Amino acid sequence: MRKRYTACPQGAKPVVAIPNGAPPATLVTRDVIVGTGAVADAGTLPRVHYFLKTWSNGKEVDASYADPFRFELGSGSVIAGFDQGVTGMRVGGRREIVIPPELGYGEQGAGASIQPNETLVFVVDLIEVGS
Repeated sequence: MRKRYTACPQGAKPVVAIPNGAPPATLVTRDVIVGTGAVADAGTLPRVHYFLKTWSNGKEVDASYADPFRFELGSGSVIAGFDQGVTGMRVGGRREIVIPPELGYGEQGAGASIQPNETLVFVVDLIEVGS
């Protein structure tokens, strides 16, 4: 997959460009910055910053750079693609995660911002891993 972001330091809100063409059919993860700290594994409580755009129209849907997001990894509290995409990250890392509809919001979508069968593009910065 070719580069779709503007490089910036971990913790700074990224600029993400969606390429022309069809989205990938499977979950795609790519480490933009490889962290060196603790690993996010099932049962841990990662605290992250994230940025979300939709593939179809390239619009920003959500971002947590004003208020970091914490969740229990592997508990089902977030969409499956986000859970799978964050697993294995190390603190200090930044990862791009492209989530196909079946691992995102599927046929129902989510509100007015995420249409049915939408592919999601996240950039996630792992700030810390708690237990």
